[in-house]
This record gives sequence, C-alpha cells and structure tokens, in this order.
Amino acid sequence: MPIVNFTPFPTMATERLVLRQLSLADLDDVYTLRANPSVSKYIARDHYTNKEEARGFINKINTSISNNETGYWAIALKTDNRLIGTCCLWHISKENSRAEIGYELHPDFQGKGIMREALGMLLNYCFKTVELHSLEAVVDPKNIRSIQLLEKYGFVREAYFKENTYFSGKFKDTAIYSLLSKNFLK
Repeated sequence: MPIVNFTPFPTMATERLVLRQLSLADLDDVYTLRANPSVSKYIARDHYTNKEEARGFINKINTSISNNETGYWAIALKTDNRLIGTCCLWHISKENSRAEIGYELHPDFQGKGIMREALGMLLNYCFKTVELHSLEAVVDPKNIRSIQLLEKYGFVREAYFKENTYFSGKFKDTAIYSLLSKNFLK
C-alpha cells in the first residue's frame, strides 16, 4: 500500500461539487454546520457555541493533515465554493490498509444527492488512489439515511454494539459498517 500523503492536499471535483481542504476562510460555515443540532443529531459531540471552537477545529484538522494522519475535505458547491458539509478519512491504519470515513452535511442541502456524490469521490480516492484494502464507518443505528447511503455503495454491517457510547447523559448504540475494496471496485 502506498504511504498516505496529503501534501499537496488532494482536491477532487464532480459536475456539482468540489472537495477541498478546509481553511480559515471556512470559519463561519464550519461554525454554522457544527452549531446546528440537527447536523450532529446522530454524532456524540457537543454543538459549537462560538466561532473560536470552529477556528480551533480547523487548525487541528490542518495540523493533522500536514502530519498525514487525517484527510478532511470541505464539501463545496462549484457555484460559490462555500462549505456545505465535510467528509473525512481518519483512523488510518497503514499496517492494515484500513481507515474510517465520516461525513456531515448541512440540512439545507440534504436529500439532493450531494452526499452520495461526495462519498463516491471519497471512496474512489480511498480505493483507487490510496489503494486501501477496506474502510469502515461508525454509525448511530437510528441514522437510517446514513445507513442507506453506505449500503448503496456496498457497505455491510459488521458489528452492532449496544449502549457502548455514553454522551449527553445517556448510552447510545453503535453500528460498524465496512467495505472491502474488491467489493467496491466490482
């Protein structure tokens, strides 16, 4: 497997979207995305309450990118290059040729095929450019739309953990979905 190298950072594009590196110019949009309770409804993380949290997040992500630990893309429409969501490749295991993917999209843009388009680009990058053997996605089992999206690309449920995550005063279940490169490349 080739060594993951995010320098220069890989920008990807489709007819409607650009996946590009986050920058401090995205500060307002990152804050808006991560302060929105419906975006993180199924994610165990606190909502942002100020823009300094967004600034710290962008700086942390870009440091992680320069250390080749994480690939984190802003999802932007080609028409205005404004961040409307994100997708990432993280928990990269070079020894196992495996990584985890994640994604989020502002509710105003959900239900329009945008995440399906962005995820398709990310999967192509992971399997064809980086040549990973497999990917995993950690999902709240109640997030039916995310599970349906993963299954459209061939992900299968590998595990289901009951009440394994404690957040905001309650325990939540977690499902793990995975995809082997040979099943994606068919």
